Amino acid sequence: MRVNEQNYVDTAEQVIIKLKDKKDRNGRTVPMVTTSKLRNLLAMAADIYNVIINRQEETLDGEICSRIEYLRVRFLYEAGREPAVKDLVEEAGVMELLKGINGSRKQYLLFHRYMEALVAFHRYYGGRDN
Repeated sequence: MRVNEQNYVDTAEQVIIKLKDKKDRNGRTVPMVTTSKLRNLLAMAADIYNVIINRQEETLDGEICSRIEYLRVRFLYEAGREPAVKDLVEEAGVMELLKGINGSRKQYLLFHRYMEALVAFHRYYGGRDN
């Protein structure tokens, strides 16, 4: 899945719709990630966003790149703890997007907007709170 500035909103919607309608082997609906868990993931990304947004350099420094790498670890950890988070991380291509940032301010800003879109569509399509 290739997310770019022209398709990230539509892609986020498709991801949430697919997760909302996901069924297990027995035909039962698989619970989607909770709103609070999704917002926690966004909050981790927002900490980095708040630093980047005030900088003009297109190439991110080593400290920010290190924080992005740690963000990957946190997303993996949360995905390992909770199957619904794993479904989201895999369906949304989060790991590939984080790897694809490669020190680019523009790519991180796109990643963050994509995460915001996932949260918005999750809420719009009735994502559960707990």
